[in-house]
Amino acid sequence: MADQRIEMLEMKVAHLEQALQQLSDELARQQRELGDVRARSQQLAQQLAAAHDSTAASATAIEVPPHY
Repeated sequence: MADQRIEMLEMKVAHLEQALQQLSDELARQQRELGDVRARSQQLAQQLAAAHDSTAASATAIEVPPHY
């Protein structure tokens, strides 16, 4: 009886270790993906700011015709 219980506990520990490894692998993958997303977001924000700056500069150069 005690041997069966020890064997069941060993099986549970083995399954828990496997699940822990899978969760760890998934967390590492998600951290890499999050880093990529953050880098891409920063790049897009810089592109947007550059586009806004160039648009704002050209918009101030355009004069609005007088209304009559």
